[in-house]
Amino acid sequence: MKEFTYERAQDVGGAVALLDADPQARYLAGGTNLVDLMKAGVERPGQLVDVRALPLDRIETTDDGGLRIGATVTNSDLAAHPHIRRHYPALAQAVLEGASGQLRNMATVGGNLLQRTRCAYFTDTAFPCNKRTPGSGCPARTGEHHNHAILGASEHCVAVHPSDMGVALAAFDAAVTYETAEGAGELPLADFYLPVGETPHVETALPPGALITSVTLPPAPVAALSRYRKVRERASYAFAIGAAAAALDVSDGVVREVRLAFGAVASRPWRARTAERVLTGQPASGDAFAEAVDAELAAAEALPLNAYKVPLMRNLVLALLTELAEEAAR
Repeated sequence: MKEFTYERAQDVGGAVALLDADPQARYLAGGTNLVDLMKAGVERPGQLVDVRALPLDRIETTDDGGLRIGATVTNSDLAAHPHIRRHYPALAQAVLEGASGQLRNMATVGGNLLQRTRCAYFTDTAFPCNKRTPGSGCPARTGEHHNHAILGASEHCVAVHPSDMGVALAAFDAAVTYETAEGAGELPLADFYLPVGETPHVETALPPGALITSVTLPPAPVAALSRYRKVRERASYAFAIGAAAAALDVSDGVVREVRLAFGAVASRPWRARTAERVLTGQPASGDAFAEAVDAELAAAEALPLNAYKVPLMRNLVLALLTELAEEAAR
């Protein structure tokens, strides 16, 4: 591991100033992703700025009835919060599906959103990778890619975003607030992650040196009837091979509102807006669910080893929507 200096930030302004002075520095909170990448030689910052002690660890109700979640709230505290469990249950479930209890006790909300989209080729410096060295190539396309992207990928990268929490946040229109040397800003999560395109090494729209300070969830009554489901290759402590967050509002057998987001299918949490549009106003039935999901997955471009993800996601989302419809009818 490359030698680095360590600085504990005393306030948000001080943390931002340190990154402004040294663009190669990195913020450190729980360190559950950054430290691993430093050990592997993928990340090589000369300075770490510890932000864990900053006053960003609260979950507060906003004036309009939504929630403001501080960036250093741990994943465990987020999942256990009564308001989250009652009003956004899919978010609590998604967090609990991620990593292990020990990691959730350390990992933070801001860090979870910023964990690198990665695959085995990215974390092994013996291989080329466009995310590490732009223009060097993407060996996953012709190599091991069974858990890679089927939506929104490019010839330059087919890795998938690993966050479970981010999938649920995407379904509920979360927004990310940040601080820079020039002042505060906010990005809807829909704009936070950038398409892969030709620059897979540029993952978010955050300005250089920006520090995430909070994530805001707008009020979403539909979220009260929501679920998160994850398919993985072993029972715990594993990334998804397919995941979905769904929320459903049904009245007189008709879908009034639906929220859908997919995980482990793209370089970012994938908001299934085509499926939402097709399903809204339709009967809460298996046929309508299938039509909506098929419309979303029509854009899938699978590689030879990950073509199974298309039927897997279809079956997963159909089962999830059917479960929610049955609960709505009770």
